[in-house]
Parts: sequence; C-alpha cells; structure tokens
Amino acid sequence: MSSIVTEQGIVHYEVIGRGKPVIFLHGWLGSWAYWIDTMNALASGCRSYALDFWGFGESDRKRAGFTVPDFIELVVQFMDRLGIAAAALVGHSMGGTVALGVAIAHPERVTRVAVVGSPIVGTSLNFFLKLAGRPFWAFLAYSFPWAVRAGTYLASPTITRAWRTWYAMWERDLSRTTLRSFFQSIGSLHRTDLRPMLPALRCPVLGIYGARDNIVHPNQADLLARGAPQATILWMPRAGHFPMLDEPERFHQALAAFLLGELAPAGPLERSA
Repeated sequence: MSSIVTEQGIVHYEVIGRGKPVIFLHGWLGSWAYWIDTMNALASGCRSYALDFWGFGESDRKRAGFTVPDFIELVVQFMDRLGIAAAALVGHSMGGTVALGVAIAHPERVTRVAVVGSPIVGTSLNFFLKLAGRPFWAFLAYSFPWAVRAGTYLASPTITRAWRTWYAMWERDLSRTTLRSFFQSIGSLHRTDLRPMLPALRCPVLGIYGARDNIVHPNQADLLARGAPQATILWMPRAGHFPMLDEPERFHQALAAFLLGELAPAGPLERSA
C-alpha cells in the first residue's frame, strides 16, 4: 500500500505494471480495488496507478469538501507529487466525469481519456442516487444501514451480472465512507453538466457504455459522441453499469487498444454484440 501527502490530506494509491502511465479513477462509493483486474491485464504495456478519492477507500476522510472540482484538483496534485508530467486517465462513473474535467481544465496533463458508464450531465443519475445527494436522505441512509444493504443486495442482480463480486466490494467500500463524503460527492455529481465544455477537449476520448446500465442513463454515450471532437464509443449491449465486471475480456481488449494507440478515434462504434 502506497500513499502521498497532498495539501488536503493523505491519498492512498496502488501501482502495477510498466510502460505508459495510466491513472485509474473509481466511481461513487468505490475504491481503487475495482481496477485491479484491469491493471493486471494491462501490466505488460502500461504503468497503472489507481488512487482512492478523498473520503473513499483508504484516503483521508477529514477534509472539508468532496466535490467533483475537489477530485479534479486531487488528480493534478497526485500527478505533481509523483512527477507525472502527462498521463492517460481512465474513470468509471463519477471517476470518468472527473477525468474529463481534468482533461478540460489541464489539457497539457492528459494524453487520452477513457470513461466507463460516466455521466456527462448529472441529471442522468437514477432516482435513488439523486436522493443520496441530499443531506436529509443521506442521513436516513446512514441511520438505517441495514435497509440500504438489504435493498442493494436485492437490486444487485439488476446492476451487474457479477453481482456477488460487486456487492462484496460495495459493502466493504461503503463502510469506509463518511456521511459528508457520501452526500457531498454524489450531490456535486448531480449538479455537473459537462456539455458546454466537451468541445474544448483536445485529446482522444473513449466512452464505454453498457446498454443495461440502470445507474447512469446510457444516452450519455450519445452526448459524449456529439460533444467531444475526438470521441469513440464502445457500446456493450450485455453490460450494465460495470462493463469491466460484466464483459471483462472485451473490455480489457478495447481499453488496451485505446491506451496503446491501436484504436483510433473514428466516431461511435457499431452498437452490436
């Protein structure tokens, strides 16, 4: 386990592989561990870094804010501390929104961006995630954790085909969050709208979206394709919100091709299995 000290607190991260630098960013209520299989799959060609956002995983939970802009600044500080001049960014869900934000605000630091099931507009989040961003409902969730766990367990098969693996990770990572990081992060994501800024993206962008995603509406793929000048969309009809768990082989092959420069941006890919 590795960590660095930033201006806002300690950030935990892990490193696997050798080659081109790639930074992996997890989604809401997640941690770096969602990426371990992907990092191992890319180990021969990429030096992969996966960090925990403030308030999640093993990173600092005591700072004042846990918003999307805070996490964008975290990524830049992380790169500065490790001496990474520029890198590719890969983000799942909220992590992908953060990755796009870094590429827009700091284009010189980002070579490529891959987003996985990521909202371009925060209103694309499902109903329950929108509620989670409000302090009152977040407080209720923390007051009755057994109800949240039971409801999530029952819904797990509709979220991912690998639902047992996912639920175990979700339950572990949920126990590491605080009430503040829980509702501030998802509330900030709900208020985010990247559409006006997408045309400013200078780097190649890959969007990987599952047709069965019931966490973030799959139409976000179309917004990305229309807005980002160098966007390619990989449509995964059998995947939900976690394509790296639902169709890992296809996911890893496409991501490796993109990160190593073998998949050139050419507009939306064929929407077929």
